[in-house]
Amino acid sequence: MAIEGKDEQAREPRIRLGMVGGGAGAFIGAVHRMAARLDDQFDLVAGALSSTPEKAIASGRDLGLDPSRTYGSYKEMAIREARLKDGIEAVSIVTPNHVHFEAAKEFLKRGIHVICDKPLTSNLADAKKMKKAADESGALFILTHNYTGYPMVRQAREMVANGELGKIRVVQVEYPQDWLTEAVEQTGAKQAVWRTDPAQSGAGGSTGDIGTHAYNLAAFITGLTLESLAADLDSFVEGRRLDDNAHVMLRYEGGAKGMLWCSQVAPGHENGLKIRVYGTKGGIEWVQADPNYLWFTPFGEPKRLITRNGAGSGAAAGRVSRIPSGHPEGYLEAFATIYTEAARAINAVKKGVAVDKAVVYPTVDDGVKGVAFVEACVASSKKNGAWVKL
Repeated sequence: MAIEGKDEQAREPRIRLGMVGGGAGAFIGAVHRMAARLDDQFDLVAGALSSTPEKAIASGRDLGLDPSRTYGSYKEMAIREARLKDGIEAVSIVTPNHVHFEAAKEFLKRGIHVICDKPLTSNLADAKKMKKAADESGALFILTHNYTGYPMVRQAREMVANGELGKIRVVQVEYPQDWLTEAVEQTGAKQAVWRTDPAQSGAGGSTGDIGTHAYNLAAFITGLTLESLAADLDSFVEGRRLDDNAHVMLRYEGGAKGMLWCSQVAPGHENGLKIRVYGTKGGIEWVQADPNYLWFTPFGEPKRLITRNGAGSGAAAGRVSRIPSGHPEGYLEAFATIYTEAARAINAVKKGVAVDKAVVYPTVDDGVKGVAFVEACVASSKKNGAWVKL
């Protein structure tokens, strides 16, 4: 966070953190661990790091965890940690999608805060059950849509909320990648295998994996509520069971219109998340590959470049920025922002005080909306792109 806020937060004891999934060979687990440690708010003290006990124990050893707190299953971990005087206060769930609900439920019912990777679950029925479990537990639920942690995304959100773009008319968001251009899942590549398996990923392929990020980013910045959509999904790679490309038209409450494109078969795009928002007074554009800059064009005036912590950058961006302007902050810092926002909220709950209104992170409600988006896309595409209400 900004220097003053970070120092203030650092005076709090580190939050005892557990992790489900994220063991050897898992990409996102390492990202979560780095994010949790960057602002010195969490200590990883326990883990059920793999679906097989042998791999879980080996992964725990590699991370330097106490062997007595390296578990063969998330249920065992939840039960024992809840009984320990110094048990975990929060858990990160970084498994394939189909495990999220059952794992999170075990911790929520024991009052342990949950930090969960997206999408929330592999199907909407489980997503709704997750919300019910979270609401009844009293524990916090943080969904790691990490792109909402970028300072200039917060800047864009603040500008929209302040009316600087006027009434929003058009939202254009895209998230193209190229890593699934060939059938790499058939080679046994771990990250590709589960993401293209309906039993583990859910009904959506590219829509669930990256389309949910694009959808959430548009909602986070604009504050708009999606009313209905029309989707055209494809599985271009022969034999692939889930979509690897999607074109989606969006209708928002209040009359704004949008278009969302997500693809994992777009050669030349490594991670091309980009959003443009246009209103009656002006437009903005943000590109994740160059995240410290936000373009703003007031109608009838020259295009303006707003830089992180530079002239024109507001309080919302500064609050989640760690270093002076001109020094780039990127993906890991944005991810860490979600963890530090979570820490602020958890510490407030521990003290029995209200969470600061400035603290912003995606919630279980955002997760339900994301899964509903995926299932609506699938339903629409099966009806030849018919409009489907959310």
